[in-house]
Amino acid sequence: MKLFLDTADINEIREIHAWGIIDGVTTNPSLIAKNGGDFIQTIYDICELVQGPVSAEVVAQDPEGMIAEGRMLARVHENVVVKVPMSTAGLTATARLHSEGIRT
Repeated sequence: MKLFLDTADINEIREIHAWGIIDGVTTNPSLIAKNGGDFIQTIYDICELVQGPVSAEVVAQDPEGMIAEGRMLARVHENVVVKVPMSTAGLTATARLHSEGIRT
C-alpha cells in the first residue's frame, strides 16, 4: 500500500512526512491557491520535502495547452508527475507527454 496526501499545505505535509508514512503528494492549483502560495514554488517545495511522486495538475482545456503546461511542470522537479484530466483532450496530451518521457 502507498499513502499519498491530497493537499498543498506545506506544514501539514511536513508534519505527516515526519511520521514516515507518506509516499507522495497529489495537489492542484485550487489547493495551492487556497493556501496562498506561489504555484510553482509550492510544487518545488513539496518535491524537496517528500522525495516521492508529486502530482501537479494542468489547468488548460485543450491538448496543446495541457502539453505546454505539462512540459513546464515536469521541469520544476524530477519528482513531478503531471496530472491531466480524463477527457479526449487529456488523453491526447497524455500520449504526447508520455512519448516525451514526461510522467503523467
